[in-house]
Amino acid sequence: MSETRFSSQPINLKTKGLGHLNADAQCGDVASQNWNILREDVSLPVAVLREERINHNLAWMRDFIGRYGLKLAPHGKTTMSPALFQRQLDYGAWGITLASASQVNAAFQCGVRRVIMANQLVGKANMAIISKLQREDSGFSFTCIVDSADNVAALGAFFSAQQQTLRILLEYGVAGGRTGIRNEQQEAQILAEIARWPDALALVGVEIYEGVMKDEAAIRTFLRHALSRTQALAERGLFAEPEVILTGAGSAWYDVVAQEFTLATPYLDSAQRYTLNVVLRPGCYLTHDVGAYKQANERILANNPVAREMNGSLLPALQVWAYVQSLPESGLAIVGLGKRDVAFDAGFPQAALHYRPGADLPPGVADSEWRIFNMMDQHAFMAVPANADIRVGDMLAFDVSHPCLTFDKWCQLLLVDEQFQVTDLVATWF
Repeated sequence: MSETRFSSQPINLKTKGLGHLNADAQCGDVASQNWNILREDVSLPVAVLREERINHNLAWMRDFIGRYGLKLAPHGKTTMSPALFQRQLDYGAWGITLASASQVNAAFQCGVRRVIMANQLVGKANMAIISKLQREDSGFSFTCIVDSADNVAALGAFFSAQQQTLRILLEYGVAGGRTGIRNEQQEAQILAEIARWPDALALVGVEIYEGVMKDEAAIRTFLRHALSRTQALAERGLFAEPEVILTGAGSAWYDVVAQEFTLATPYLDSAQRYTLNVVLRPGCYLTHDVGAYKQANERILANNPVAREMNGSLLPALQVWAYVQSLPESGLAIVGLGKRDVAFDAGFPQAALHYRPGADLPPGVADSEWRIFNMMDQHAFMAVPANADIRVGDMLAFDVSHPCLTFDKWCQLLLVDEQFQVTDLVATWF
């Protein structure tokens, strides 16, 4: 991938959060427009990425993973923005994690060539997408997960007919959780089915997702179980490649996964046939948030010695700007953003900055008492003190919780510097 490739992509002019552009505008044209959010050059609401903070977060996670000697394949479903994938790869990411065949195709079309699909590949049309990509580029490195003999049988039959080999990871799970093998009988059935397709399926590692669990002690027990099963499979000689992938870690417990998997010895088996390749998959670190991931970050900084030694921590980098639209009664402000613009599933957005257009001063910190308490499709209800210094037309920047479900509401997001000058645009491919 290259910046030139992204710069030449056309801009979707039929969507929100843009200033005036010519009909043939491309992404690379945005920087030259001299837009500034505070000058009202851009239609609000608008989603922005604070570039300095994005770069800080990229460097922080690169250094954190590097200190453990592990690899990073950030989950691309967070942003579904190939331009942001490229930034993550530029900062040392080993590959990109994705969740569906269509997401894999989107990333492939923009040059991503190493993918972990942290999901089962189910259905002929989805299998056909992956088969096509493997045929288009023999250097495309793809793995998906399996947790049932039925899925393995379907994959084996399909890729055998295509005369291709699909690389797969065995997924382990926990009772009451999401996907993943629950017991020895399921594991035995899956391994037996894999053995029926030696030319079509290649078992190359083990995958887990610990994010369905909330208790650290239970998570550590689960991680040790996954590692012990990986070692047991290696002793039996069941992996098809000498470098075995062991992958886990969402955005909340990546520190614990790093600690537990780093304890593994470089060789998985006594015959030293297999070495271990540990890959972590957090995605939300790129923009961070002010909700669940902020709480996770506070826990990490308090408990993890590597994080404590590092300078700084992750910063919230995704904001949505909107106007105060109405002050219909004392103590109530209606803001021009809603469920169509920003995530609300993990907590309402939080007012971070307040700016009155035309002011000589930079934006100020929003009053901590200004609190959104309800949202509709296009409106947010914000409680304010009766004597609040707030007017219709004032601009507010909101920090968000759960960035995944803000990104998917925007075809394009603007990158801004610390003076809120627009420096670039990134497209999403949801």
